[in-house]
Amino acid sequence: MEISDQLLCLFSADIRDEGDRYVVEVPRREVETGAVDSGSTYRVALISADEGTEADEETVSDTPPDQPQPPVEPGETRYVEIEDIGKQGDGIARVERGYVIIVPGAEIDERVKIEITEVKSNFAVGEIIDDV
Repeated sequence: MEISDQLLCLFSADIRDEGDRYVVEVPRREVETGAVDSGSTYRVALISADEGTEADEETVSDTPPDQPQPPVEPGETRYVEIEDIGKQGDGIARVERGYVIIVPGAEIDERVKIEITEVKSNFAVGEIIDDV
């Protein structure tokens, strides 16, 4: 399945029947973290929970349904800008929804091409492939 680069958030939700309409609730954290704005209009894609590969099912089970999925995957290549330096001297980049990627050996304001080597629910680690 191809996912658009314009994806702002990803979450699981039930569809509720309210008589003359159906409602899909957006978790509060998606609005509070800045991924989406209250009162704005968005496209919604629905994917059946019954369909999918074993890998999809494993990914979903790694993160509870009330938690947003990390916006990166191991082995993924990204271009990032280092915004800060962590306490241990590693570069810190932020991507969708403020998700943190730690990049050892990177300097502030450096733009680098990285490969994601480790993914956790609240941060990832990336290895520098090339300075941009």
